[in-house]
Amino acid sequence: MLHKGYSGNQIAEIMDARMISENPESVIVKDILIDSRRLISPENLLFFALVSKRNNGHHYIKELLKKGVRYFVVSQTLPDFNYPDDTAVFIVDDTLKALQKLTAFHRAQFNLPVIGITGSNGKTVIKEWLYQLLSSDKKVIRSPKSYNSQIGVPLSVWQINKAHDMAIFEAGISQPDEMEHLQPIIKPDIGIFTNIGDAHNENFLNIYQKIGEKLKLFTKAKTLIYSSNHKELKETLIKTEILKNLESFSWGYNPEDNLVIKEISKENKETTILAFYNDEDIAVTIPFTDEASIENALHCWATLLYLDYKPAVIAEKMAHLQSVAMRLELKEGINNCTVINDSYNSDINSLGIAINFLNQQNQHNEKVVILSDILQSGRSDIDLYTEVNDMLVKNNITRLIGIGPAISRQSARFEPEARFFESTADFIANYSFTNFANQTILLKGARVFEFEQINKLLQQKVHETVFEINLNALVNNLNYYRSKLKPSTQVMAMVKAFSYGSGSFEIANVLQYHQVNYLAVAYADEGVELRKSGINLPIMVMNPEAHSFDTMIKHQLEPEIFNFRALSLLEKAIKNNSIPLNKPVKIHLKFDTGMHRLGFEPDEMGELISRLKNNDLIYVQSVFSHLAASDKPEFDDFTREQIRLFNKMAEQITAATSHPVLKHIVNSAGIERFPEAHFDMVRLGIGLYGTENAGANKTENVVCLRSSLSQIKRVKKGESVSYNRSWVADRDTTIGIVSVGYADGLMRNLGNGKLSLWIKNKPAKIVGDICMDMCMVDLTGINATEGDDVVVFDGQHPVYELAQKAGTITYEILSRISRRVKRVYYYE
Repeated sequence: MLHKGYSGNQIAEIMDARMISENPESVIVKDILIDSRRLISPENLLFFALVSKRNNGHHYIKELLKKGVRYFVVSQTLPDFNYPDDTAVFIVDDTLKALQKLTAFHRAQFNLPVIGITGSNGKTVIKEWLYQLLSSDKKVIRSPKSYNSQIGVPLSVWQINKAHDMAIFEAGISQPDEMEHLQPIIKPDIGIFTNIGDAHNENFLNIYQKIGEKLKLFTKAKTLIYSSNHKELKETLIKTEILKNLESFSWGYNPEDNLVIKEISKENKETTILAFYNDEDIAVTIPFTDEASIENALHCWATLLYLDYKPAVIAEKMAHLQSVAMRLELKEGINNCTVINDSYNSDINSLGIAINFLNQQNQHNEKVVILSDILQSGRSDIDLYTEVNDMLVKNNITRLIGIGPAISRQSARFEPEARFFESTADFIANYSFTNFANQTILLKGARVFEFEQINKLLQQKVHETVFEINLNALVNNLNYYRSKLKPSTQVMAMVKAFSYGSGSFEIANVLQYHQVNYLAVAYADEGVELRKSGINLPIMVMNPEAHSFDTMIKHQLEPEIFNFRALSLLEKAIKNNSIPLNKPVKIHLKFDTGMHRLGFEPDEMGELISRLKNNDLIYVQSVFSHLAASDKPEFDDFTREQIRLFNKMAEQITAATSHPVLKHIVNSAGIERFPEAHFDMVRLGIGLYGTENAGANKTENVVCLRSSLSQIKRVKKGESVSYNRSWVADRDTTIGIVSVGYADGLMRNLGNGKLSLWIKNKPAKIVGDICMDMCMVDLTGINATEGDDVVVFDGQHPVYELAQKAGTITYEILSRISRRVKRVYYYE
């Protein structure tokens, strides 16, 4: 930040904190951190040890001390620990409130117009579009991505510095009394209320209470911009009399609105809006036709009119609005590369977020950034690209490829290995793509540089069926289940069977980053691949094969031992590998409590304990069992009997060992239904993907399988489709050929009308037998064109419904999805 910093005494006074420091006069804070994993530089950095239901920042203080961080805001003491003499510790009652106090003070130091945006939908798009419209004239700071929470807003506002002359921040709430904490931090002069919808309804008495809570953001604003089309919002404005204390600028179809909409017409992927303003007819055309984009654009139009931009200038700007990338994608690339595509915008804040995501990837040692000119930053090129270089160096970026005249002129400022090109076409024509091998590549470019051309060349060539994995939803589901646990209960995440088809390393990497305690794989070779890809979490191998014990010892994988044969094989491998006494092999003992699959029986416990006592090189890390029907209420008595028997067997082991032994028995369903059996650890598998509960809990769908419409053709009455003439048209019919078949994982028994795929959100029944690489659908009533998206399953059309029609379970559907189907991982 372009700020001289705050002294330790200032920080203590602002946060009402008690400071402990040997040398308080030397304490200068210039930056803040809340996530220990995102540390770049420890210099002049203040770490806030935030405490939530799912995590506790105090647990990471020792780790941060080793990395050079010296300033901490804490609310808890660390047992048996003394801070080094060169640290400064600020003791407060609530670290989140302290963060909010500090950033509210920081906001108050700057006298610049601030736009605050709230509402149910459209906040991020409106913020990004206003940035596009205003940044050519003003030095604008805005929230990164959708940083609009109790934590995200303070982090956004902390970015303000003396170089900025306008700020745009969004604020979201999920329950009452939250907005009053955000108002003094954002302190908006201009407010935009986007709309009101159903999100978080369950936490409010009614929609009017929710509107009233959101309006608290604007209690000290000068102007409120809103649409009179939203009836409940208008009623609340009248009832609360908030408009008596601030100006308003409304748009809508009412003659009393400031901007009166007269006509909206759509043609050729564009929308033209005619309106009446200040006694004259005005118009804009935007390159979008969907209703959400039209509403968002109208908010932007109203804002620029309020800011006294000329209608003709606004029309020119809005004609060039660009879509906002709401997700950052990770895909398999050529030559064993991994490609991160964020090639929709380029500014210094979003570059920092993208590089942080790049650094979460551990599968390759080399990290490459392909970066375009950063446009409309409002800063000198020297300052801007010096900061970019510092960011690359601090994040250990191996190589930079700069594209554009501005970044090329600053080539001497970059320390990593680098090459520069005047344009995207210049780069494609003169750079050998064979140089990309075994690397993680970040594409980060302003839209005008058309980096999608580079993205296509870097992607591994596969067919059009794609399996999408929403990593935000996966993390949210992890945190949902964590919220059901005591803080001391550990989580073992199941990544066997290619992570239920979702990709072993990619999912394991996210889970490692979000600090699960254990991973579990089915076979040793799966664990070896994770180790080679940089996964260092403890890994349990659930089906250790006879030949794999040496491999497991070599790669520090921990075998499940379920019978005496497996135990003997392990004992033999230990002898062959000359294991040192101080590094025994960790094992996990499996008990059979009623499923009658793998596991020791109750009458085998005596011999098992005797064998274990005779070998000091075997360390029992955990004991566990497998519930047969934890999701079936009709078998709850059986499940409780399994839990009782497991406890009895586990107590025999723990009584015979001199160290703590972890106990675990519940799976995803058991976490919710049997909290008394959480014990020391739980195993989380299919629950991570939000596919099982059909809305019964608060998990989110993670997966989407989609393909495309390859061809459309007419079939006459009496003609047949597909093999075996299994479907014959009873009328002239339009059919579509879809690029997904049973080799991709679409079960063959779902043909001949049993399953519908979804095109333009309309069902299209599969006709005829499903083929190896494709299937055919009835397009009756669907205005489809070749190349259209075809959804097999997603959040709206859940995979469990497909499983029911196939007569199976979601586990089978997901694990059958072929490796040839391209996996796309994305953050929204």
